[in-house]
Amino acid sequence: MSTTEVRTERIGSTLLITIDRPQARNAVNAAVAAGLAAALDELETDPELRVGVLTGAEGTFSAGMDLKAALRGESPEIEGRGFGGLTEAELTKPLIAAVEGWAMGGGFELALGCDLIVAAEDAKFGLPEVKRGLIAAGGGVIRLPKRIPYHLAMEFLLTGEAVDGRKAGELGLVNRVTDPGDATAVAVRLAEQLAPNAPLALAAVKQIVRAAHGVPETDAFAVQREAMGDLMASADVREGMTAFAERRAPRWTGK
Repeated sequence: MSTTEVRTERIGSTLLITIDRPQARNAVNAAVAAGLAAALDELETDPELRVGVLTGAEGTFSAGMDLKAALRGESPEIEGRGFGGLTEAELTKPLIAAVEGWAMGGGFELALGCDLIVAAEDAKFGLPEVKRGLIAAGGGVIRLPKRIPYHLAMEFLLTGEAVDGRKAGELGLVNRVTDPGDATAVAVRLAEQLAPNAPLALAAVKQIVRAAHGVPETDAFAVQREAMGDLMASADVREGMTAFAERRAPRWTGK
């Protein structure tokens, strides 16, 4: 479902989601948040779609929150789903960020809300909220220290300075570093590597990783046991084993 501010395109079983406000550096206002939420609903509810790729139009991922819109009283958040309708959403399907140009503030937080990140070597990642009297409240303060070493995360959060895609790769923030202009194509190819895998298994991986973070291992294993019980009772597990024995590609049903 495309809107004026957010476009979607189906590429096989991948849904390419593009924030389309290049005149505002793809900053997130209320319309963008609603459009992203609708696109993510499309990804989640369509069984033919397996993976999403999130990017921005015309060489910019997103400059973050639209401050002018915020001053007019617009909210860039969706209740229960966070900034841009994404940062607090619990998606079951994998989502890949394809970052070209600026991923600043909320734009960086949208990328952090994805499962994988592909970035051009000249992309720019930063959380400059402290320069404006704010904090990175769309997941930056919470997520970044979990992704990279504490002191490096604190440098991002306390200085507000940005790093390029190459440096982000060295820090372990991104999965792939590409030539400028190639991030979306590489992200789509990465999505194609994920798409053949069992949808229920992919969803279970995401569920367990979320549940296991920061809790005692006994609690994490309890969540995993329940998830494994559901998987073992699924038709897809039998199909996966049968396909392996018959030396053919599995035909997943998500059931």
